[in-house]
Amino acid sequence: MRRPHIRSVAVAIAVTTAATGLAGTAFAGPSTGERSAVSAGTNASAVVDAARAAAFAHASATGVSKGDELHAQDVMTDPEGARHVRFVRTYNGLDVLGGDLVVHLDRGLAYTGVTRAADHAVQPATGKARLTADQAAAKAAQAAKGEAGGAQLVVDARGGSSALAYQVTVTDQDGTNTVVVDAVTGKVRSNTPDSDEFLSPKLLDNLRKHGETLDPATGSASEAPEAAGLLGSGASAVTPYPSAAKGTGKTLFVGSVGLTTTATSKGHYQLKDPSRYGTETRDAKGSQTEKFSAGAKFTNTTDVWGNGATSNRASAAADAQYGITKTLDFYKSTFGRKGIANNSKAAQGMVHWGSKVANAFWDPTCNCMLYGDGDGKTFKKPLVVLDVTGHELTHGVVDATAKLQPTFVDARGNQYGEPGALNESLADIFGSNVEFYANNKNDTPDYLIGEKLGLSQKFLRRLDHPSLDKLEGTIDYWSPDTYYTEVHAGSGVSSHAYYLLAEGSGKKTINGVAYDSPTYNRSTVKGIGRSKATAIFYRALTRYMVSTTDFHDARVATLKAAKDLYGANSTEYKTVDNAWAAVNVTAANTPAARH
Repeated sequence: MRRPHIRSVAVAIAVTTAATGLAGTAFAGPSTGERSAVSAGTNASAVVDAARAAAFAHASATGVSKGDELHAQDVMTDPEGARHVRFVRTYNGLDVLGGDLVVHLDRGLAYTGVTRAADHAVQPATGKARLTADQAAAKAAQAAKGEAGGAQLVVDARGGSSALAYQVTVTDQDGTNTVVVDAVTGKVRSNTPDSDEFLSPKLLDNLRKHGETLDPATGSASEAPEAAGLLGSGASAVTPYPSAAKGTGKTLFVGSVGLTTTATSKGHYQLKDPSRYGTETRDAKGSQTEKFSAGAKFTNTTDVWGNGATSNRASAAADAQYGITKTLDFYKSTFGRKGIANNSKAAQGMVHWGSKVANAFWDPTCNCMLYGDGDGKTFKKPLVVLDVTGHELTHGVVDATAKLQPTFVDARGNQYGEPGALNESLADIFGSNVEFYANNKNDTPDYLIGEKLGLSQKFLRRLDHPSLDKLEGTIDYWSPDTYYTEVHAGSGVSSHAYYLLAEGSGKKTINGVAYDSPTYNRSTVKGIGRSKATAIFYRALTRYMVSTTDFHDARVATLKAAKDLYGANSTEYKTVDNAWAAVNVTAANTPAARH
């Protein structure tokens, strides 16, 4: 489940230049329009300055006004030369929740458009708080049932209006919540857990209600390790240390796999990959720490990790390290993305987290993956399955880009609303793609999510016909009621649109799995292929989505991405439109009032 962390605004500029399509993709020419005197080769600082100036010069479109300051989070350069600068906003020095926007420039740094989260002015009606910080902290502690930290004044521009508010982090034995309290009325505006759990409270309740246990089938640990993807070489007496080494992971779910590890000295190894920014998996040893440094390092004298069974603590670690590195490789090979946040930093994981924790999640506080061992009842093995890792790390990618947020959260922690559902959908889409990229014979690539979890329905969710998931009640098509749908159930709308874009409607068998994708309007959709569909959705996420993007916004975002990549008259562009229409998302039924 997506549990976003509403972070404080970071002022530092994080600059990235990322490829936007797959090999062989044809890109549209540069945008036309008035060009500035600045050359296309201008450095990132000048691009940010040009985008900021354009935002204020086009205030009627961008919504930027007096008192606003824009702080760049990301600078993206397309192969055709266009630039996109993602900003967060402060108003009179206060962080603005839901004030994010992306300013689009052509190769000459002329303004071409904006994608904005708040379509209203972010100025609150009053700038004076009636509650003190201590009073707000007390209300937050009561709401989240934990210990409150300091209360920070912010502007909450989410939900169609703006209000002066306090943001408070509340900690309990299960983690942290971000609570936003209205500074004038004292009303709790939002109360959101900060971690990203794969299994929602609603799903866990349904599993218990049906008496169902999750007992994933394991792979074979006796097979030869993969040779593909092994970087570095074995250590020798003359090898300088630390150095890359070729290890073997005997995993729970994907058999024996090759792992790049670190030789720390002759005959001594650590489960840390120097060829992938130092990506590492550690042992939480039953603690619930959110500090990766507190985890115990996995070390060994044989460079063989695990035995294919839970009797060896390193078996789950081998699965986790394999899944994390394959996810990194997928994003780098496919999009040129260097790490989860595209900053060439390590991805991290901790296994054996907590006591009897039946879940796995992306934790933005730790900036790492945390895996429980299962509770021994509902879930009997660590949740270190490949597509779970790909799903959860994609939440990290979304957290580093659009920061899609749920609209509201109930008392049990279940989340609702289309931006949160879109977040879950993107995690399923790219998690599925990680499987296709890894192409491991012990985890056959497919458009199913959680097919190895041992569920009676044989999968948790599926992209071709989402409503076949009865456990979560996933939906196939959009309706006005989707706003009130739990995010995993609502994710079916955009996941279905993606599948139709990639593979088309009707019956199809891929890697031995039979699919039969229906359409809302009984139309026939001919797919453009998974590679092109994935390129379009990734470009849409990184360029044209913001924290409040809903399904109709996502339609527009993917159309813009298809136009960029293939042209407005292309088959790809037309198929994007057809795929969304096939899940009942059209220009004609766009809600009048959003955000």
